[in-house]
Amino acid sequence: MSQAHASAETATAEALIHLDAVTKVYAGTEAPAVDRLTLDVPEGEILILVGPSGCGKSTTLRLINRMIEPTSGRIVFEGEDVTDVNPDQLRRRIGYVIQQIGLFPHRTIAENIGTVPQLLGWDKTRISGRVDELLEMVGMEPHLYRDRYPKELSGGQAQRVGVARALGADPDVLLMDEPFGAIDPITRDRLQNEFLRLQAELRKTIVFVTHDIDEAIKMGDRIAILGDSSAIAQLDTPERILAQPANEFVEDFLGGGATLKGLNLRRVREIEVAEGYPVIRPDTSREQALAALRSSDEDFLLLLDAEGSPTRWLDEDNITDPATALGASGLPVRVTVEPEDTLADALEFMLQSAHGTACVVDSHGRFDGMIRLETIMGEIASMQRAAREASAERKRKGAS
Repeated sequence: MSQAHASAETATAEALIHLDAVTKVYAGTEAPAVDRLTLDVPEGEILILVGPSGCGKSTTLRLINRMIEPTSGRIVFEGEDVTDVNPDQLRRRIGYVIQQIGLFPHRTIAENIGTVPQLLGWDKTRISGRVDELLEMVGMEPHLYRDRYPKELSGGQAQRVGVARALGADPDVLLMDEPFGAIDPITRDRLQNEFLRLQAELRKTIVFVTHDIDEAIKMGDRIAILGDSSAIAQLDTPERILAQPANEFVEDFLGGGATLKGLNLRRVREIEVAEGYPVIRPDTSREQALAALRSSDEDFLLLLDAEGSPTRWLDEDNITDPATALGASGLPVRVTVEPEDTLADALEFMLQSAHGTACVVDSHGRFDGMIRLETIMGEIASMQRAAREASAERKRKGAS
């Protein structure tokens, strides 16, 4: 047995998915779309494929579940060489989520989610239970959504259904091709957070394609930065790629601001949020509100609704103006951050705020504290110090 083949066999034994020198050449073209790609995906990992347009990352994804056939090479899934097995059987073992979602417009949400379980011969009771379970898992109440049609959903809701459908038969593997690419930034951020929360529970093996390096850093356990024909320029953790780009191509792809990109590695839940911010509720009197504001060091207080969710920013003029009810005064709270948001998300939201702060809310939208701009700037300064120290250490080792 050759050394190369021996190493491939070892990698296959350790990986849930193993691509062994996989090549794809389309008819009528000379240059391969994917050229001798060898890649391992361990069980329970989110592997991100990222690279410039046309580098073959989506082609690689379609090769894994044999939507297209490889020209040469092996695809090993769960220890089995699946290059020659029935591709329909393979695809039923793998969930697939795409940017365009691809819901069947003439079928209800329940029917869409139950597509693969139905093909696998599940009985109606089992399918119905699984549909309700998945809708609840992605934050959609079954009694409200199971009988709707795709045209009745927002873009974010449709994308949630797309994820639920991919999870329908509880596959071990999910393939995701730009799954959040066509959604507005705030909804995209929320869906990313929801998906990471689900992954923490489900521990699926996921291959995720994106063109956005910031999304890759936020979502990936490891990142494969691809060049032409899916050549791997660097395959490593987000932390190590940011700290030690392998070559000029990777540096150019990362672009400037590595420290700011590093904010995608830290979560709101990992830092201390400011507690004790002055808040009032709908039944608070003006006198009580004014006393709460004046006894604090803040210029604004926060009005919460009956459920404890932040609704409006109020200053002293708003509180003392008898012509307008407190619930209609001040400025609305337009953006909030959740524990799973990255510090990069929080910074972006703060820059949209007139207050240089961001409200932290729990999974139910209830107020849980405040993040200040000074906190983020302190984290940036700490990252810059660490980067300088790491650079000095590398230079010292190189000189020795």
